[in-house]
Amino acid sequence: MPDQFEGGCLCGAVRFVAIGQPKGVYWCHCQSCRKHSGAPASVFVAFEHAAYTVTKGQISRFDSTPGRTRRGFCARCGSTLTCESASLPTETHFYVGAFDDAARFAPTKHVFAEERLPWLHMS
Repeated sequence: MPDQFEGGCLCGAVRFVAIGQPKGVYWCHCQSCRKHSGAPASVFVAFEHAAYTVTKGQISRFDSTPGRTRRGFCARCGSTLTCESASLPTETHFYVGAFDDAARFAPTKHVFAEERLPWLHMS
């Protein structure tokens, strides 16, 4: 039986399930992710589009960088859920905190480390 990962937003209006192993788990230090999440860095879990299904509600989307980056969130509670990039058109990157059991995912690399906040120490 393949791995199954369930998640959703804070209020429960949006639920999703991803099947199989993620393509990657990583820290993102870009300013755009900081603005969207309100956090000093974000951890994303990448899945192919075909590997996940929205099982309840729908993910609302906002083009944060038109033509390049689309952010997904719950329209009811505002929870940050996804990020999709034109440079990776077959993938959806889920914020790790959107998963019910986020501890199952351990980041393995840093992206946009040059944009890291100077007081955030990377290990």
